[in-house]
Amino acid sequence: MPDHSQQAANPFYKGYFKSKELLGMGFKSVGENVKIAKNCTIVGLEKISLGNNIQIDEHVFIAANSGPLHVGDYVHIGGGSHLSCAGGITLSDFCGLSQGVRIYSATDDYTGFALTNATVPEKFKNVKIAPVFLGKHVLIGSGSVILPGVEIGIGSSVGALSLVNISLKEWGVYFGSPAKRIKARSQKLLALERELLSEKNVHFKCGKICV
Repeated sequence: MPDHSQQAANPFYKGYFKSKELLGMGFKSVGENVKIAKNCTIVGLEKISLGNNIQIDEHVFIAANSGPLHVGDYVHIGGGSHLSCAGGITLSDFCGLSQGVRIYSATDDYTGFALTNATVPEKFKNVKIAPVFLGKHVLIGSGSVILPGVEIGIGSSVGALSLVNISLKEWGVYFGSPAKRIKARSQKLLALERELLSEKNVHFKCGKICV
């Protein structure tokens, strides 16, 4: 990413808020090494819990005013993503959302038996509200959409431009509209996770002088 001198010289780059700044903004909790782009739109800060080592990129929209968002450690949310948290959304450790991912934990009734959209009083609507849960190491490709009530099992990945309307089992590669299992996903990344966490633990015990 650009350094501070580049940021000052480039009016198109707004930079990131860091953990120290975020702590005073009203989030439910904020861990260490959290970065949120300054041009994001986020509402419902008091219902958002952020772990450690998180990056949320430009133009992400998070609506947590009527439901919680829980973000684990080592999570990346790509630019232009949209998280509607009315029913609650959980992104477990090592999750990744590529650019333009949409996660909805509430949705209107599309059958024609109810009125729709935010301007209509609730008694005329039939909104489905259900939590969305992404397990550890889940990866969601660019432009994909996840609907209310979906649980994606640990280690599964979803290819770009997919529609996830039902829960997905663990350690699969899924793609399509609706998303279908294509093949198994390798579990080698679990060894890499252990190696990363081991290195982090050594650095923490030894202090900044350790390499």
